[in-house]
Amino acid sequence: MPHIAVVGSGPSGVYTAQSLVQQGSVPDVRVDVLDRLPCPYGLVRYGVAPDHEKIKSLQNNLRTVLHEDRVRFLGGVEVGPALPPAKLLELYHAVVYCVGAAADRRLGVPGEELPGSWSATDFVAWYSAHPDARDDGFVRGVRTAVAIGVGNVAVDVTRMLARGAAELLPTDMPQAALDVLAASEVRDVYMVGRRGPSQARFTTKELRELATLPDTEVVVEEGELTLDPGYRDPVALPAAVRRNVEVLRSWAARPRRDAARRIHLRFFLRPVEIVEGGGRVAGVRFERTAPDGLGGVTGTGRHEEIGAQLVLRSVGYRGVPLEGLPFDPGSGTVPHLAGRVLRGGVVSPGEYVAGWIKRGPTGVIGTNRPCAKETVASLIEDAPAVVRKELAQDPLTGLLAAGVRPVEWDGWRAIERAETALGLTLGRGSVKIPDWAGLLDAARGASGA
Repeated sequence: MPHIAVVGSGPSGVYTAQSLVQQGSVPDVRVDVLDRLPCPYGLVRYGVAPDHEKIKSLQNNLRTVLHEDRVRFLGGVEVGPALPPAKLLELYHAVVYCVGAAADRRLGVPGEELPGSWSATDFVAWYSAHPDARDDGFVRGVRTAVAIGVGNVAVDVTRMLARGAAELLPTDMPQAALDVLAASEVRDVYMVGRRGPSQARFTTKELRELATLPDTEVVVEEGELTLDPGYRDPVALPAAVRRNVEVLRSWAARPRRDAARRIHLRFFLRPVEIVEGGGRVAGVRFERTAPDGLGGVTGTGRHEEIGAQLVLRSVGYRGVPLEGLPFDPGSGTVPHLAGRVLRGGVVSPGEYVAGWIKRGPTGVIGTNRPCAKETVASLIEDAPAVVRKELAQDPLTGLLAAGVRPVEWDGWRAIERAETALGLTLGRGSVKIPDWAGLLDAARGASGA
């Protein structure tokens, strides 16, 4: 009976498991979905903003796959020195790595390491209760924040910085983060891009949400917007970009009003230094850019400084090497041929990749479906050679023998029940447990282990 491991339980991993059990060419396939964390769903649990209930509800679809009879969730299983890829390949007929892109891109400017300078990934992990997150408080003592980047993650962190406590209370945000954000004194949030509005990566739905926040004014500068030829004449722009431009144009045309908080959307500003003051972030120095006529921008030599006590960089994700797998540092991906892992340019039998570690951090959640299907098609094509070996035992037995104590589906359900119970004690709905000890205590309680 073919037994496949899928490493990673985010959308790419779950879609890979789904494609494997739905294909009919290789019957009776069993799939173990392994994850380093005791909780499934990857960035759907730990990367989607807590106030985006519709997107978070995708967990219900992923749950259906993980609850399938031929799929087994095994959390708390870390592939690395104690369980290297070579060992995993001994336990399974094939392994598909769907480990995403866990690192953030750097700005590469002076002052980036100052206290108060963070990646948006760090901030998101904190308010999403990722057990590896640092509890820095982030917004304590902050009145002005700068988010560098103009994609959906930048919009998310900008929105969360401007949210009020009443709007966050119904979410599953961990209580400690809620308390800090509820006490926030942030009054101005700048979201800054080095290019123009027609090159921004945010979606119109995300952009419009900024104008729905209570007692919050969105400020745009018409003079900056008109630097963009696409803004001045949007006829040739793709429809999605044209909608963004229309939203920005409507905001530029309306009169300013008083509000408790302001969100400033700024364009054609490139960060050149994070400014220090008193041993921590005091602002960001930008160079004004201008379109170069080739779709990029060039520096003008003119500079502007925005004072701030918090800087969040949101300029993209990047894959990180997994010990024992080949890695291309230039692309931040594992070298592959239609999902087949390449070692030294040669296909490595039984090893595959899907998702961001395969193609880079591009696309939306749904993009992972065709990506997973391509990889599974390669695996099925290779099946006569890959699955002919006999496995000595149930892979779970081998994992236990290697000293791994997986959190199985019952353990994950116990975590969910514990989070519901925690929310009840706080007068809220389900509230995420933010630390390893709490998650594992809840999971182990399911079996009494």
